[in-house]
Parts: sequence; C-alpha cells; structure tokens
Amino acid sequence: MKRVLVGYGIDVDAVSGWINTMDGSVADPTNVSRGLFGAMVGIERLLKIWDKYGIKATWFVPAHSIESFGPQLAKVRDSGHEFGLHGYTHENVGRLSVEQQRDVLQRSIAALTAFTGRRPVGWTAPSWSTSKETPQLLQEHGIEYDHSFMYHDSQMYYLPDQTEEYVSTDVSKPAAHWMRPMTELRESAIVEIPASWYLDDWPPLQLNLKQPTTHGFVSPHVVEQIWREQFDYLYREHETFVFPISIHPQVSGKPHVALMHERLIEYINTHEGVEWMTMEEMAAEFKSGRFPGVTITGGAPRP
Repeated sequence: MKRVLVGYGIDVDAVSGWINTMDGSVADPTNVSRGLFGAMVGIERLLKIWDKYGIKATWFVPAHSIESFGPQLAKVRDSGHEFGLHGYTHENVGRLSVEQQRDVLQRSIAALTAFTGRRPVGWTAPSWSTSKETPQLLQEHGIEYDHSFMYHDSQMYYLPDQTEEYVSTDVSKPAAHWMRPMTELRESAIVEIPASWYLDDWPPLQLNLKQPTTHGFVSPHVVEQIWREQFDYLYREHETFVFPISIHPQVSGKPHVALMHERLIEYINTHEGVEWMTMEEMAAEFKSGRFPGVTITGGAPRP
C-alpha cells in the first residue's frame, strides 16, 4: 500500500541571510528590506496557505529571526507548527571553527527553547553548508534529525558520521598522494530527512545579483512542473517515500509563487496514501520502524 510523507521546511532567514555577507562586505539595505518582506509579509501569506489546507509545517528559524521578529513568529508558534534550528545569522557552517559551531548551536537552542517552550529536535544547515563535525555536534546537543545532506533524495536514513577519509586531488603533489579510495561510511544516530536543491524555491525564484547561477525570473509553472515530475516518478517507482520541500517566506510569499504552492498541494492531494507531516513526525516514523528507509553504504574497508 502506498504511503507518502510530504512536508514543507520553511527557512525563515529574514534579514540574517542578507547581513551575513560572507565576504565581509557591508550589507545592502535593499537586500535587508527583502528579508523584512519575508518576515512581515511572507510568513502571513504562507500561514494562510497552511491553514487553508490543514498543513503543519517545519519552520527552520535562525535565532536572529526569533529575536528580531517575535510577534510574526509567535503566529507560527501559536498555529502549532514545528520549529527547527537554522543557525544564528545563517552562518556558513563550513567556514566556522568547531568552537564557533558549538557556540551557535547552544545560543540557537536556547533562543528557540525560550520562545517555543520546547527544545528543538531538528536542524538544517544554513545554505546546506555542513562540516565534518556536524553529526557529532548535533548528537552532543540532543538533535534527532537533520535536513542538509543529499545521499538520497526520497528516503530517510541514518546520517553517515563524516569520519570517512577522502583525499582531494592536489596536482601540485605526486599523483600517488591522491590516488587513494574513500574509506567506508559509518552511521551516526542522526536521522537524515533528505535535502534537494531541486525541491528548493531559492535557486530558481530568488534574484541575487551576486550569484549569477541564481535566476529569479524563472516561471513558477516551470518550477511546478519540475516538482510534479519528481513526485510522479517517485510515486510510480516506490511504495513508500518522503517528499520534503524547502522554501523561504521571502520567495514563496510572493504572489505568483504562493499560487504555485496552492496548485502543487492540490495536485499532490489527488494521490492516495499522501500524509502531510512535520519533519519531526517523519523522523519519528522512521526511528520507530513504522516507515522504512535505506542504509547508506560505500567506501573501502578501513585499516
């Protein structure tokens, strides 16, 4: 019997993603205003859609957004949605020291716990930029699931612990230096709810002049077709799968994109076996054994 777990992960980056310029440049006030649109307008529009279709979603919220836009996010909290971790100011985790990663996690957990009255159990990396320390740090802080990695696109699994070794190709050294296989993967205790750039609204629909690979003017009908065809293939090929969609209020809160989500939800709902869930609920189904997943394997045996 078909069983399909579908859910939205909403990254409420607000202004944090724009003030974290990465290259040390000064934040552009116009871009900051785009983040404010997400917090002040986009959240309201998405909440109306979720209420219309009876959906509870997972909102991954940087602590900066919690502390800056409390009244707006209180509406999300009071509507019964899940809150997950997403950094403090949307930091690129791959550029942080272990100490900085730990400090951000601790501050973010404290902020979300104080705001919601409940300790968060899920995390998604800002910009899906992770580190070799990510699984261990998540485990240390009691996080049960992640939504950042791409070992699979539609099945849950236990996240590899990132202790495998691989050598980058460095042509300044003798070829023998890099001609070594990756060592075998080992599981962590973190459930992975797969991430996919192809189910994310930001790359095709958010204009960013500093990132020429980002389009911003792609028709939402094109994006909708891509998302529908992914769903169609998975529905044809699998009895069970997960379909996590990643969006942002400053993107999907735009009128033409909001209409796309309404069409997509109505299309998905025409299929038997569909269950809309938060990502916490998905992870619980997997951990309990009520919903199958896969095991991620690979690499040469370790010495």
